[in-house]
Amino acid sequence: MSEFKKLVFSGVQPTGNLHLGNYLGAIRKFVALQEDSDCIYCVVDLHAITAQLVHEDLRAQTRSIAAAFIAAGIDPVKHIVFNQSAVPQHAELAWVFNCVARIGWMERMTQFKDKSGKNAEQVSLGLLAYPSLMAADILVYRATHVPVGDDQKQHLELARDIAQKFNIDFGGQIKSAGLGLDIVVGEEPVHAYFPMVEPLIGGPAPRVMSLKDGSKKMSKSDPSDLSRINLMDDVDAISKKIRKAKTDPDALPRETEGLKGRPEAENLVGIFAALADKSKAEVLQEFGGQQFSAFKPALIDLAVNVLAPINLEMRRLLDDTNHIDAILRDGSERAGVIAEKTMNEVRDIVGFLR
Repeated sequence: MSEFKKLVFSGVQPTGNLHLGNYLGAIRKFVALQEDSDCIYCVVDLHAITAQLVHEDLRAQTRSIAAAFIAAGIDPVKHIVFNQSAVPQHAELAWVFNCVARIGWMERMTQFKDKSGKNAEQVSLGLLAYPSLMAADILVYRATHVPVGDDQKQHLELARDIAQKFNIDFGGQIKSAGLGLDIVVGEEPVHAYFPMVEPLIGGPAPRVMSLKDGSKKMSKSDPSDLSRINLMDDVDAISKKIRKAKTDPDALPRETEGLKGRPEAENLVGIFAALADKSKAEVLQEFGGQQFSAFKPALIDLAVNVLAPINLEMRRLLDDTNHIDAILRDGSERAGVIAEKTMNEVRDIVGFLR
């Protein structure tokens, strides 16, 4: 084998309700990737406690993310769906990576700066080490590709840095153990145990913005529920939120250039394009010159058509928590087999006595 076998990994935190941005920016991509790749999808409940230790109902939130994965079309039989804390090898490899990574690397992470603000000394050590655990999530399966949004791209670059430093630091041990592959990083040949994971970024709507403010990303933490469409919203809620979505008084432009400086218009056109699998230009060919009073009903019909079946299936799944729990247990057992093989080899490479 001259290259690492393609394997896709990604995870979603069980913090609050999943919304339209999560679906268009991540989960729908997860569904598409399973058609031609082996995939492992994780509810990253260990990450959920880095910024907020105590949750009202972490178990229910974990089940809700798993239900969303399955309702959206992820096949938990052909692929793997599980919760992170059920596979302790994630935490074990994260400790090794904590010793590979450097504090300066962590402190440069934009998300850490944003979340810690002026109180960096008061946040949890887990928040600082979050990217190391994320690297372990991916590399404990020696995954090669990760679908991520722009906000996680820096963390993925750090995962590559950690993998590269581990490969270089332990190159001799990796080779003497008969493990790993000869790869080229930049222009340098390296005998690597861990792959240099590649990001999968893009799609028609990688960033879905707030329905109340087109300059802000749609967020679970926004105090206004009208700012987002939740995957658990019923038809009436979806309709109400789109009708009340902020717009401007002008008609829709006929070309995408006309969306510049109109963040709310661009957001709604982008949502329509993503839900319909069209480009923004194609949407404007159909609706350009029309007022929002004509466009919003069409967007409501489209959103309901796409999201209502997911909503109904999520509710059906969550009515039977035993079924969801069984899917997660099966997934964690299968994930654990892969993760333990990696950790056995990492223990040997590092030199732990067993």
